[in-house]
Amino acid sequence: MDNLTHGLTGAIMGQAGLKKKTGLGLIALILGANLPDIDVVSMIWLDGRETLGFRRGITHGPIGVALLPLGLAGLLWGFDKWQTARGTRPPARDPVRFGWLYLLGLIGAISHVLMDWLNVYGVRFLYPFDQSWYYGDTLFIIDVWLWALLIGCVWWSLRRERKGGDGRKPAWIGIGLGLAYIAVNWGITAADTQLNGRYDEPYPARYISSPAPLLSWQRERIAQVPGGRWLSSTWDGTDFGYGYNNSELVQCEMPDLEEARKTNAELDAFLIWTRAPMAEGLRDGSIILRDARFYDPRARDRFSIPLPDIQCVELVPE
Repeated sequence: MDNLTHGLTGAIMGQAGLKKKTGLGLIALILGANLPDIDVVSMIWLDGRETLGFRRGITHGPIGVALLPLGLAGLLWGFDKWQTARGTRPPARDPVRFGWLYLLGLIGAISHVLMDWLNVYGVRFLYPFDQSWYYGDTLFIIDVWLWALLIGCVWWSLRRERKGGDGRKPAWIGIGLGLAYIAVNWGITAADTQLNGRYDEPYPARYISSPAPLLSWQRERIAQVPGGRWLSSTWDGTDFGYGYNNSELVQCEMPDLEEARKTNAELDAFLIWTRAPMAEGLRDGSIILRDARFYDPRARDRFSIPLPDIQCVELVPE
């Protein structure tokens, strides 16, 4: 999910009572809930598509989730000591407890990984011990309805606190509504998959029910049909079945790329990351690799990789 959602998730857990465990507890939760995305710094030393093989890996796996909050706790604890030494520590701040700072950062980091699992991009829970990706296919990566729910309940909770009341109840209401919203969307995906994605003839060989942006109750249906072609419907599914809206796309047989990936770091990263690889034929007869989840013929970005030395062998629809 996006970082605003992660931060709001940390904030609402803090407002539910966890922030009372230690001074700087709310900050530990908010920063901890964004901590695994520190892997974005890989853009400094990796080029373009190479980041695909690094993102949502080590920092989202057990090693990163366990160790990153330790560093965060150390920084916050040190910050509190530094303020104390300078005489600038706010007198209203509760005592800072290193153990609780770590636990709250850990809770935030775990929430981050679970939230990332909810979308079609996926997450590698067990990296580096296992490179398998896991996908929840429940929410779009930016969900404005979840934003509205979390922002509203956090604001309600803080407002109650400022008036001398208990801010925990609004936060718990927000957590309950948020979990219900996620459960409903999970049910929509499960029902759509059960109805349209059964893996037996004549149904698709592989199927992804992708939540739509804004209209969270709708699903884009992405399927690999017998013969290897990837096809997708419109957001509302009106073209689903054997009338997918990109059926005119020139798709090619997937070539053997095992040798090529040994000398092409971007290709190797793309193949590590891709869930729905498809080879599209270009005008010059070569191919470009794309992922059917993020298909956009106008965007030659990190979600695609051209292979000019490989010629397209067109897939024939069955």
